Order: sequence, then structure tokens, then C-alpha cells
Amino acid sequence: MSVIDTPAVHHRSGGATDHRHPSKRKFDDEDDEDFSDLVCVRMRKDEAKAVNSWSASSSSSSSDAGGCSSLQQQQRSHIQFFVRMMSAGNTIVMQAFPEDTVKSIHERIQSMKGIPLFEQRLIYRGKQLQWEQTLAECFIQNDANLQLVGRMRSTEHPQAWQVINDMVSLVYRLCRGETVHDALKTVKGLMTSYLNMTPRIDNDSASGYFQIFMSSSAPAVLVMLYVSPYAGNKDCADSSVRHFLSSCRNILSKALHGQCARVVLEFCKLLRRVGSHDPLYLFCRSTFGSLLETAGVSYGSGSDNVKGLVLIQDIFPFVCELANSLLRDLDLSIVSPSAAGPLSNDVGDFSAFLLPLRTGIKEQQAVKDSMAQDKHHKLTEEIEYLHGLYVQLLNKIDQCLQKMDQSLAGQEMMEGDNLYPAWSHYLSILKELYQISKLYDGAEEKLWGVLTRQRSVLCLLIVRYAKRTDEHQWILEHRYVTNFESRRHLAMMMFPEVKEDYEELHEMLIDRSQLLTESFEYIARAEPDSLHAGLFMEFKNEEATGPGVLREWFLLVCQAIFNPQNALFVACPNDRRRFFPNPASKVHPLHLEYFSFAGRVIALALMHRVQVGIVFDRVFFLQLAGNYIAIEDIRDADPYLYTSCKQILDMDADFIDSDSLGLTFVREVEELGQRKVVELCPGGKNLVVNSFADILSNSKLQQYFFQSLDLEDLDWMLHGSEDTISVEDWKAHTEYNGYKETDIQISWFWEIVGRMTADQRKVLLFFWTSVKYLPVEGFRGLASRLYIYRSLEPGDRLPSSHTCFFRLCFPAYSSMAVMKDRLEVITQEHIGCSFGTW
Repeated sequence: MSVIDTPAVHHRSGGATDHRHPSKRKFDDEDDEDFSDLVCVRMRKDEAKAVNSWSASSSSSSSDAGGCSSLQQQQRSHIQFFVRMMSAGNTIVMQAFPEDTVKSIHERIQSMKGIPLFEQRLIYRGKQLQWEQTLAECFIQNDANLQLVGRMRSTEHPQAWQVINDMVSLVYRLCRGETVHDALKTVKGLMTSYLNMTPRIDNDSASGYFQIFMSSSAPAVLVMLYVSPYAGNKDCADSSVRHFLSSCRNILSKALHGQCARVVLEFCKLLRRVGSHDPLYLFCRSTFGSLLETAGVSYGSGSDNVKGLVLIQDIFPFVCELANSLLRDLDLSIVSPSAAGPLSNDVGDFSAFLLPLRTGIKEQQAVKDSMAQDKHHKLTEEIEYLHGLYVQLLNKIDQCLQKMDQSLAGQEMMEGDNLYPAWSHYLSILKELYQISKLYDGAEEKLWGVLTRQRSVLCLLIVRYAKRTDEHQWILEHRYVTNFESRRHLAMMMFPEVKEDYEELHEMLIDRSQLLTESFEYIARAEPDSLHAGLFMEFKNEEATGPGVLREWFLLVCQAIFNPQNALFVACPNDRRRFFPNPASKVHPLHLEYFSFAGRVIALALMHRVQVGIVFDRVFFLQLAGNYIAIEDIRDADPYLYTSCKQILDMDADFIDSDSLGLTFVREVEELGQRKVVELCPGGKNLVVNSFADILSNSKLQQYFFQSLDLEDLDWMLHGSEDTISVEDWKAHTEYNGYKETDIQISWFWEIVGRMTADQRKVLLFFWTSVKYLPVEGFRGLASRLYIYRSLEPGDRLPSSHTCFFRLCFPAYSSMAVMKDRLEVITQEHIGCSFGTW
């Protein structure tokens, strides 16, 4: 007789669709006959004991027939069942006692048909029967139909079958109360061996391996072990299941997560009956959700789900469960925001399960007007439910933000202030609402309406809780709901975090006389990754090192880059702080490489939060962002061109079209004292200008970083505050060591500073901190408070500084006149900006 290699296994989850309302659906297979007939995971302790005592009485009845009870006599009655040889097409009729083991049936088949034991596998209602089970435990009754299929050498993956069978047999022994040495270690070892056999990449080949795990009832017997009354079994099952799921994610490639998700789904369905708050169920649900992010999802009826991937109908009950939990947690956060509750886990899982659901709905909407829709299950109920859930969640988060705003009313939140734990999850929920809003007409307007009303708390959430690992683009689609601080925070999240690992720092030793050239070699020639670890800066023949010297280098190298004498950038005539690329920059043989170098330096300055006093021209900024450039944008960069173009635009269109002005698409530029004609487009000198006024920017220039910001935002980030340094703010952010605030020398100091010019204050600040341009927030935006230390040097010595630590040191001067004289020395530009401090 021949046997087939792969059994046909029936799964209820792939059958007809449940048309009950999604929010009221039970988890699949609550009434699954396959599961309830094979193993009841709701087995109570008394039921387990009853089965064991029943088995014991059955075995003793063979030797003591005279003492059998009526139940035992009933058990001794023969049952007749049919074993179908699937590939041979014939069926054999067998009789046995309920207490006979499955192994004994296999032995009889061997004697009748000559099929070796290791080649046999009996399937009943989609599940493989284990040798240790009795026919009663398998719920085999009169006229039952069993299938005999190939196993071991005849199956496609014999070694995998052997390993899983060994594991299942061991677990069954534990369920019966047997003591097995190193049971947990053995089970984990078998699981690892099985997964190591599974192909890493080939999805179709791996499908057979995962089918073995399902068909062997491995998930069911492990859950049976989890609810087993015997000591140690629950912990063994818990550890084994967690080991298997963790190994699936760590050992298998993401390409196989769809197959793995089917197995995890089976664990979830079984454990859900143990309890929706059971720790192992929650772990399996979370794992299932994380796999869905990379798993294939179908929204078909199940019959076309030939690859065994997860269906939307499989996912939806979890969405409903998590949504209800999330709404309860949000209610709790309104009443008691100090308790985060399970929000963190629920929000993460909710996001994971929503992803395939949204994808399925979006795909169905894409084919709703085509004939293809007839081939797909219509997700009408799911679509309606998700819309209703969106409205509920949006109203609830609106209430949460209102409560948060009330709690913070009148308070100025500083960076170190603690916020309530529950608030940290609001931003993630808002992101999910944004994703859902894309699916329904009018939903986005409602969301942005809420965020506009709650702008202040939204900005606080962004600054406190937006992380580099998050995706923030959705917030900036409507920048009017943000402020500078929140936009800056989101933009800074695009940079890698500065590492303080001194073994990986990018070290630079630069000669001040060769500042630009040597800086170019260190930065332009470096691998990008090496610049992510942070910078270590030292000037040749100077002892000073540390963050203060690095801040000084940023300032000096940016001044050199944007120095017009280097021909890279040109200052705007109407605003000398603003620069744009020099059209004649090609006179420098390495001008393109130097532009790349300039970009790196600016990016590093932003990453290290150093204000360098340089800002971009509006046209240059708009080009970097890939935005449309209007005539008004060029006013500052080229007033002459602006005036000329403005006059032309104000002329009558018919007059321009008559070519009376003789205009073509060329422009004259000056390079090294000579005038040169440049075509603005191919053939521009022969193309007559007409009244068509649209100019489109190159979409390749678009950079999300610049799109995230307004020009003023980048001004503040690069240049810093435009305000005159406030002495009162300076004083409020200064502490003392060796001095007291009431000491006469401190009073003299602040009086002298108050009389300084704005430029002198900048030089003093730079001498003290290597910061010449304050952040837009003023002194509170610096990385540290400032310190004045009392030095023990003679009273005629000049002040010194430790710029890395924002420390200014001076002795106890004998008079205000002496202190003023000493401070005037160091506030001279050529001294204060190159003092070699550290």
C-alpha cells in the first residue's frame, strides 16, 4: 500500500466567514469540534482527576472483570470505526475497546497491512492522534472515520515530524502527571532543533514545517500542559511557549513571519479561553501583533488563502478587544493620570493589529469599482466598525487633552519636570487616529480640528515624547498645529543622537592658520558613520580640549566657509547675515566638494546644537526644500533682478508677447570681473520670453528636513537669538563657587557687565562659554547653567575660563576699577575669541 506525503488538514479559521457584528464576535473556534474533541483546555482540576481515575479503572478492569462497575462495563463495550487508506483509496474496519491506546491500533495496522510503525500517522478531525492516548481520550466513537497517512520517511520532512512527535509525547507524559528529568530543557531543545530545520528564506518550503507543528497538535498540548493541575507543569509550559515564540522571531527571517503568525494565532485562540488577562495570552497576543507588521495578510474568504497567511477575520477580534481596553484605559487616565495602567502595551499592540486591518480596507477600497471586488470578501462590517471606533477614540483623546491642558494651566513646564505617565502614550494614539482618518471622507478635518484646539498640549507632547524611532511626518502635514520648539524637536530627531563614547570619537587636530583646509580634510573625507559618534577637537600647540573648543571650532569654520573671499557663498545685499551659493563658485577647483563639506558642517552644528551666526537666504532655503519660488522670495537675494522682473510682470501681457523688449531666457553674470551670458534653460538664448509666469522647482531637491521647518525656524536653530543679551537673564542662570551672590565682587561684576556694549557682552560670553550666539530661548536654552568661581590667584591676574563647563574664574579684586580694567582686556575681540580656553 502506498501512502501520501502531506495530509489535508481542516482549519475552521479558513472556512466560511462569520457574519455576526464584529464587535460581538467571539474568538474563532470557541466551539471548534477539532479542539474540544481532542483536548479541552478549559479542563478543570476535577475533570483532569476524573480522566486519570477513569484511565486507571479502565486498565484494572482487564484483570478484574468481576469487579467492574456499570461505567467500566460500558467502557469494555467494543466500538467500531473506519480507517481510510487515503492514497490506496480503500478502507479497513476495526474494532477496539475505548481504553485501548492509539499505539495498539498502529500495531494492529502493521500486522494487517505490513506498514511499519514509524511510517504510520492517524488523523482524526484534523489532528494527529498520539500513541499515549486512549481511544476514549481521543473521543473516538462508533462509526468514527480515521485517516491513515504517511509519516517519518514517507513524509516530506521526516526529521521534523520525529522531533515534534518526541516533544508532543513528552508533553503528554507531563500532562498525565509523570515526572520527567530535565523536562523543560528537553522541550526547549526539541523546539530549537525543529526551528533550526526550518528553511530560513523559502516561504513555500517553510509552510510544510509549520503545518507539521499545527497538525501534530503541539499548540494544543502545550496549552493543556499550561492548565494542567500538576506542580511545575504551568511554569514549564509558560517557559516553553515563550521560548518557541521568541526563537521564531530571532531565528527565522522576516519573510517567514507570515507562516509563524499562523502558529502564534493558534496559541492566542487557545489561551484566550484561559483568560483575556492571562500573562501568557498577553505575551502571545503581543508577539502575534509584532509579527503582523511583516506578515502577509489576506482579506479573502479563506478559500483563496492557499499560502496559509493570516486573514483579516483572524485579526479583527483582537482589534475589538484592544480597542475596548484602550477606551477604558483612556477613561482611567482622565480620572487618574498618574497611573499609566496597561496603556503602553495596549497602544503598541493596537498599532500592530491596526496596520494589516487598514491595509486590507485600503486594498478593498482600491478595487471597489472594479470586477475584482466580486472575488474578495466585502469588509463592510469591519469598515463600519473601524469608523465608529475612530469617532469614539477621537472624542476620548480630545477629552484627555482637555484634561491635560487643565492640569497644566498656569504652569511653565521646564525640561526636567515630570509629567504623568499616561500622557506619554497620547501621541501614539493620535498617530493611529491620523492613519485611520485617511480611510474616511471628512475624518481628517475632524482630527486637525481637535489638534488645532489642543495646540499647546500637542506641542508639549511632541517635545517630551517624540522619539527618533517614531515617524513624525504626519504631524508636519499641518504645521500650524505646532510651534517652533516642537518643529525643532521633530527636525532634530532626524539627526543621529550624539554618542559620548570617547573610543569612537572622530578626532581632529587642526592648525589655526590652516583652519579651512585642514577642517575640510577631516570632515569631507570622513565616512558618515564616523561623524555620528561625536567630535573631539584640538588646536595644534594648544592644551585646551573639550566641548568648549569644539564650539569655538564650529564658529570659526563657519565664518571661513561663508567668507565671501572663499567664493563659495554670497551675502544678500539687503541682509548680510543671509547667504546663498555663489554663481561663480566654480573658480574654486573643489567647489562642489566644498559645498558638500559645508553641508556636513552645518548638519554637525545643528546636531551638536551650536548656533554659528549664519542663516540661509530664502530662495536657497526654498530650493533645498523643493518648494515653489515666488518673485517676492528673491527680493533680498537679488534686489536688481527682483525690481527688473517686477517691472516686466507689471507690464501688459500683449506688449511682452510682441517681443518689443527682446527678452530671451539668458542671464548675464560676473565671474572674476568679466561678464558672462548663461542660458537659463537649453536653447534659452533663442527662446523668447512670453507672459507665462509659472516656474516649477526640481522635485529632486526636496528634502524632508527643510520641508519640516519654516525659514525662521532654521534661522533660530543656526543663528540663535536676535535679542540683545539680557543681563538679568544672564544673572538668573549663573551660580557661584567660592563667592556668594551678596559678595561685593559679584555686585561689581554685574554692574560692569550691565554697562558693556552689546558686542562686549558677546565677547565676554564667548570667552566664558565658547557660545557667541545664544539659543532663541536665551540662557535657559544652553546645555548647562553658568558658574563664577573664585580663584586663589593674585588680585591683579586676568580672569580665566573653563568653556567646557561654562566656568568663569577671577580673584577677589580689590576694587571695581581693577575688575573693570581686567574685564576690558578680555572683552577685546581679538583676545576673547582666541584665548585658548578649555
